[in-house]
Amino acid sequence: MNAGFRQRVIDELVGHAERPVAPSLGVDVRPVLAHALQARRQEMQTALALLAVWIGFFLVSVLLAWDSLDDRFGGNLDLSPDELLFPTAYVGDDPSSLSLQPAEWVLFYAGVVLALWAGRAISGRATLLYAGARTSPRSLRSAIRRRLGAVVTYAARIAAAVYWIRALGSVADNPYPVIFPLLMAAVVWMHRIRVTAVLREQLSRENFATAQQPVLPYAERYRRIGDAIDREQHAAATLYDANRPFVGAGVPHKPWSFALELRRKKESPFAEPAGAVPPQAVHASTATGTTKGQDQAQQAELAQRYPAPPHPGAMPNVQGAEVPYPDGQFAEEQPPDGQSQQTQPQQRPAYHLSSRHIIDMITPRLVALRESTARTSRDSLRGLEIEEFVYLPSGVRRDSGVYKAESVQQHLSEAADDGGEARRHFLRVRVGSWHEQVVVSLLVRIHTQGGMLVLEVVPHVLGPVAEEFREIDAIVERHAAGPLREGVLAFLTAPAATAAAGIATARTLMSVVRVWFSAPEYAAPDAPLVSVRELASTNELSLFQEMDVSRYIKTVQDRIASGVRDALEQRGFRTDRFEQQIVNVRDGGVYIEDMSGGAVATGDHGTAQHMERSPA
Repeated sequence: MNAGFRQRVIDELVGHAERPVAPSLGVDVRPVLAHALQARRQEMQTALALLAVWIGFFLVSVLLAWDSLDDRFGGNLDLSPDELLFPTAYVGDDPSSLSLQPAEWVLFYAGVVLALWAGRAISGRATLLYAGARTSPRSLRSAIRRRLGAVVTYAARIAAAVYWIRALGSVADNPYPVIFPLLMAAVVWMHRIRVTAVLREQLSRENFATAQQPVLPYAERYRRIGDAIDREQHAAATLYDANRPFVGAGVPHKPWSFALELRRKKESPFAEPAGAVPPQAVHASTATGTTKGQDQAQQAELAQRYPAPPHPGAMPNVQGAEVPYPDGQFAEEQPPDGQSQQTQPQQRPAYHLSSRHIIDMITPRLVALRESTARTSRDSLRGLEIEEFVYLPSGVRRDSGVYKAESVQQHLSEAADDGGEARRHFLRVRVGSWHEQVVVSLLVRIHTQGGMLVLEVVPHVLGPVAEEFREIDAIVERHAAGPLREGVLAFLTAPAATAAAGIATARTLMSVVRVWFSAPEYAAPDAPLVSVRELASTNELSLFQEMDVSRYIKTVQDRIASGVRDALEQRGFRTDRFEQQIVNVRDGGVYIEDMSGGAVATGDHGTAQHMERSPA
């Protein structure tokens, strides 16, 4: 129904086939593209039918004008095309009825069509073949446009009334000015019936889950695009551009982080000498066989206890580590010259603290939160989704194998503890609420390098879809009264719909030609630019929705903090400073351990000033 959204989806997924699909949170992009292509195809068919009616209207009018003038001149008529279209300029008589000028009917009706379309366009309303939506006024300019568009619309309606009064008055002499506009209305009527049938049978709330959705065209290009969408949209990895890393997650919502120096308890049996750096994680490829087996057994137990996708830590460790190059490519890391690839494994201390260990402490608490909520309430937290996700720098083609399952699992198993800047590992926690209208995603990243613990939490919120997209059920009910109602609506909207169909067809042809010339499958590699779900969403949340978003984020953050605290406690590190920082930083406060002089200010509009005074 929305031609602008439909064209944007097609341009992004088909016209930019070099870009991978953004991660899809709560949406399946493939049927969206299939419906967009189907709607465009139906609109093209309707536009061609309307064009045929217009051509017939024009030819019949010209022939009737020729025949009428030929009879008046006794069969010796020799006029140019301009004289056929405007016979009153070359005929001495001044006819009082348009019935004597058949060629001018098509021009009169074309003027009515363009005037009705211009009235909608000037006022800011969408000019669609099926239905139109008024744009909400938010500025003086839009208010002026509305008034000007209303004036043009009223003038066009008066002209349309004059046309039909005269056409019906002279129907006995020339019925074609009535027949052809009715044929156009019939074409629009059939189009509305087809669209309403799709809405009712495939997209309604009751039938969507079981209805057979349209498929992509059978051309080779669309087959490759469909396979890529299926492979990329729900993968646990994605390519990213540094300027737009979190495409598809929504709008950032109060990100926060803190850094903490790891200090061991005095009573810990693993206390290191003063000034020493606490032992940190050893890369998975350098772990001993015994420790690796213990980790695999632990991950297998977690996977069996909590039904979820296989934990990346349970995957067999590879012998080489993939290192991301600055241009985004990945290659097998080679040992220095003179060394064998079979290096001696480094013994990993039993009391080390790694990012993987903290993740394994956080995940069971989140799963327990989900299971407890499912047993005790109907809150959306019962559908909480937990998965590990890795962002890879762009620069490689989407079909280079980076989205293969084995490649994704390899990145997940290696990236958690490497602390790299290019390849970034996150624990992604997702909550879909309000029937998936509000999606909350928390991306958690943990560093445990250099004797420091750094926790980064980046919440994102996907707002509800636009109001017009949520009116499908109402449209289905409103247009299910019967074909007669649809016929009346088609008759009233046919003129503006006719012009809208012509403009949409011209845009479609331009889009097809542009894709053909650009050959996007051979373009330079790129990262996702936009998300289909974000294109259809708004950032306006109701008060209830804002309250729920805040509750979800605080609840999940509490479980994250609990997992980190227990991980520190289990490995013999002090937790007092962590508890102080997590309470203050998480709630937007400021934690200061030591301070001499200076000034502190908090809040969005807080100011602080420190003035040094010399002694008297």
